[in-house]
Amino acid sequence: MKQRDPRAHWFLLAFGCFLLSCILLMNGYVSGAVGQVPRKPVDESGQAPPEVLQGGPVVNTKDGDLRSVHMPRKTIALTFDDGPDPRWTPQILDVLKKHDARGSFFMVGGNIAKHPELVQRVLAEGHEIGNHTYTHADLADAPDWRIRLELNLTQRALAGAAGVKTTLMRLPYSGSPLGTTGAQWEAAKVVGDSGYLVVFTDGDTKDWQHPGVDTMVQSAVDAAKGGRGAIIMLHDAGGDRAEVVQAVDKIITTLQPKGYEFTTLAEALKLPRSEVPASDQEQMIGKTLVFTQGFANWLVNALALLFGVAGVACVLRLVVLIGFAHVHVRRMKQRVHDRPEISPSLTVIVPAYNEEVGIAATLRSLQDHDYPGELEIIVVNDGSSDRTSEIVREMTGPGLRLIDKENGGKPSALNAGIAAARGEIIVMMDGDTVFQRDTLRKLVQQFSDPKVGAISGNAKVANRGGIWGRWQHIEYVIGFNLDRRMFDLMQCMPTIPGAIGAFRKEVLDAVGGLSDDTLAEDTDLTMSISRSGWHVVYEETAIAWTEAPSSLQQLWRQRYRWCYGTIQAMWKHRSSLRESFGRRCLSYLVGFQVLLPLIAPAVDIYTVYGVLFGDPVKSLVTWLVFVLLQAVAGAYALHLDRERVHPLWALPLQQFVYRQLMYLVVIQSLVTAVMGNRLAWQTIRRTGTFSDPNSAVGRHMAAEERRTEEERADRTTTPA
Repeated sequence: MKQRDPRAHWFLLAFGCFLLSCILLMNGYVSGAVGQVPRKPVDESGQAPPEVLQGGPVVNTKDGDLRSVHMPRKTIALTFDDGPDPRWTPQILDVLKKHDARGSFFMVGGNIAKHPELVQRVLAEGHEIGNHTYTHADLADAPDWRIRLELNLTQRALAGAAGVKTTLMRLPYSGSPLGTTGAQWEAAKVVGDSGYLVVFTDGDTKDWQHPGVDTMVQSAVDAAKGGRGAIIMLHDAGGDRAEVVQAVDKIITTLQPKGYEFTTLAEALKLPRSEVPASDQEQMIGKTLVFTQGFANWLVNALALLFGVAGVACVLRLVVLIGFAHVHVRRMKQRVHDRPEISPSLTVIVPAYNEEVGIAATLRSLQDHDYPGELEIIVVNDGSSDRTSEIVREMTGPGLRLIDKENGGKPSALNAGIAAARGEIIVMMDGDTVFQRDTLRKLVQQFSDPKVGAISGNAKVANRGGIWGRWQHIEYVIGFNLDRRMFDLMQCMPTIPGAIGAFRKEVLDAVGGLSDDTLAEDTDLTMSISRSGWHVVYEETAIAWTEAPSSLQQLWRQRYRWCYGTIQAMWKHRSSLRESFGRRCLSYLVGFQVLLPLIAPAVDIYTVYGVLFGDPVKSLVTWLVFVLLQAVAGAYALHLDRERVHPLWALPLQQFVYRQLMYLVVIQSLVTAVMGNRLAWQTIRRTGTFSDPNSAVGRHMAAEERRTEEERADRTTTPA
């Protein structure tokens, strides 16, 4: 029973891409690549009120009142911003523990979510935690909603990491109360209205400038001069903090013997602990945030790895294909030089289903040949409902036969033709294809090698005028034909195209003809022949012109059938992985026709993310290098196929549309296969590409034939 193609997976794919985009945006937000508030030059015209400028470093604005306090005498609060950091925070904690000192850590929410174990250690060793925003944003330039978002996200991360919230907050890029700008004070009021004590500093060591350990120590000592209490600002993240670790040790050993106490802000000011328990709901939300950010960070790293692996694999593939193509050209010249010309009896089988538009052109091309041997042409009308049968009957010529049968699909039509064939070599072609005059003669010459069981010809796109045709032309020449040169040398050809292929009749009889187990009967047959010990080779000079789909819908239907059928054939012949054929062929197909398209959408999204929110120059240069390498490979492939290189102008645009379309085809095919749906045979609508010999297609084919004839004349007149 025919089943509908699956549709729900398109929603799942779209949702997956949306979710991936959200995760990347979240990671970008945490890292400051997305949504970062650009820092503006300090506005010297606006300042905080005198009560702040002349007050203490701990400010309370709750209930509309402004109160500030100083640290008690000989009491030092060592404060550390921007952490936790997996390298420097533990070293600072070790120094504090050695001297039985406690400090206050103003943590960035994104780092809290990355390193919850460090948050737990800070609290377990009696230290204090404050809010330092989620992304280290400059709140002086941020709107109120952004300020509250930064505070709330940090609280959620803290609740998820350690089950607590904090009542302390320090604004990034803030310093002493005396240097507080008007914009910073406006942000501080929003922070205070949210229930926080805003903490400034008495002594800024400016450790981020790396002034040296002694200078940093002197800044702290000066802030505590005369027995004053002080809040000392340091950093435990954001760069190399080796000097900070040394400075902390030296500050403590300098001031502790003089009676200074190193403690937390809350203890020094006789306040309740700054950390308060978070509710179960807050902890659950926080754990979700911590997990999501951790997953986002892992995913970004994984995508970066996939991007690198996919890029290297694609580049290596292009290099290998070019290398094999170069060797194949030399081998082909040697084959031509060594082999005798043969002309075995041929039977050309043309399966036809509703081919009235192009069947006459197909047959005329077969009748206009230069093949010197016996030739018969069998058209198998597979239950056509149009005038296909009548057109064939109206045509006359030696060896032309028509077989009418009920519709049974392409494999059954070909098998009917094979059963009626008299020739020792069977040539199969599609009803939308035309051969050049010398195609049959050139196609069969490699049968002079008794080990060759089948030969693939060179299928070319005839209707390449539009953008869809040009993209397919590039794909045929760069993709299919370069691949076939490699498969020929490696003796692992997976597919002889239905448009042009030649087979020994004894080989077809030995493998049981064509099977309808898959929708890619040509791939199934080729794999069976290769596995039976026969060589399958590629003849680049035997050219067949085929009509490619001219619309998105027709292209989708054709490629969907091809891809789904290829997956079926790969599964059917999976046992060949124990053989040299399978290890070479199936491994390549799985890697580049299944796995790479599966991960490609995620890699593309990551690439766009890199352009928009990462290093756009690096991302664009990487993409341009990849396109340039493809263009070089394409130019070489077009040269080997004696084609002009001007279609390569469409290659960059192909990366944005056509490549993604082919990836979606693979995804659709895999989902169909996994769900067990049986895809029905799908035909494409013919447009009569070959009906007018004076068209652009006809002129192009005629020019190709003249070129091959001239080359043949040169070879026969030039002395060896």
